[in-house]
Amino acid sequence: MYPSELKYTQDHEWLKVDDQGATVGITDFAQRQLGDVVFVELPDVGRQLKQGEAFGTIESVKAVSELFAPVSGEVLAVNPDLGSHPEAVNARPHEAWMIRMKPSNPAELSGLLDASAYTALVK
Repeated sequence: MYPSELKYTQDHEWLKVDDQGATVGITDFAQRQLGDVVFVELPDVGRQLKQGEAFGTIESVKAVSELFAPVSGEVLAVNPDLGSHPEAVNARPHEAWMIRMKPSNPAELSGLLDASAYTALVK
């Protein structure tokens, strides 16, 4: 259910690392807990984030929740489609990315959960 190529946080964000940096979104578990997403607020490109720092908010018909940086680094891009189509988070949570970032401390990656550990967390 949770893609094995992703890393996960206990705050229900996912992280996909590749040659271009890291992509961040929220998990299927998180979007199910939120319900219908109606608004996503994301940071400015260039912002420096520390691991665990709130970088934005996600609003649903039920609640507003903060989004937390899985690792430290610089925001390289934000998903422009989420402004007009925030519901994409509900439809494709592991594809509807929120930010792309350049991690500044690779050692932080080792503290993230793999798919099986995250699955055990949310059971």
